Parts: sequence; structure tokens; C-alpha cells
Amino acid sequence: MTSALRRNALTVVLAFLAAVAGVLVGGRMLSSSPHRGTELHALLHNDIVFDATQEAAIDGLEARFAVQRAALEAQLRADNTRLAAAIEREHDNGPAVAAAVDRSHHTMGALQKATLAHVFAMRRLMRPDQTAAFDRVVVRALTPAP
Repeated sequence: MTSALRRNALTVVLAFLAAVAGVLVGGRMLSSSPHRGTELHALLHNDIVFDATQEAAIDGLEARFAVQRAALEAQLRADNTRLAAAIEREHDNGPAVAAAVDRSHHTMGALQKATLAHVFAMRRLMRPDQTAAFDRVVVRALTPAP
């Protein structure tokens, strides 16, 4: 095999491996945030026993929040698209990039506030004997694993 052919084969293999790595890393980054809500929900149901009335009320809150969260996540994706376009236009940290970053941060803040409102709405449905366990679950869900 000639030297040029080996170099081309190596380039193709490395490009393929880089593409696979990019897909895996991107998939992990994009899929990490939706699991936090699911993780919290699973922790709640593992650590706290709800009565039927609480279950129904929490299910209603979850359904309403899922719609709100999806809308905010769609807005965040649109904000990121605008940021990418601004970066492509300005090729620097110019005024359009700064404005797009500000808009994205505003949306992230709105999502965080909506999430907290949802968490506290669930807490209000609980009896006093359930809130300590709930608080531990929320702290565990918000704290990165070591």
C-alpha cells in the first residue's frame, strides 16, 4: 500500500471516529436535561407514598408543566439558532451575538423559574410528614453526583 493511500485511509478512519464521538457527546448533552424531570418524578415515587388524591393532583401538575417546559425548551432551541446565525454573521462577540446570548439567558431563567414554581406547587400538595423526604429528593436531584 502506498504512503498516500495509507494517509487517505487513516484520514477516513479518523474522520469516522470523530463523527461517532461527536454524535455520542452531542446525544449525551441533548438528552441530559429532559431526564432531570423524569429522575425527580421517579425519586419522588420511590421515596414518598402518595394517596390517590395526591397522585391525581401531581399527575395534573406534571401534565401542565410538560406543556410549559416543552414550549420553553422550543424557545431555547430557537434562541440558540438565532445565536448561531449571529455568530456566523459577525464572527465576533458583536452586538447581535450579545443580544442573542441575553435572549437565551432570559429563556433559561424563565425555564428555571417555571421548574421551581412546579416543584413548589407539588410540595404544597404534600402533608407535613412528606415534605422532609420531598426536600431531600429535590436537593438530591439538583446536586451533581460526585
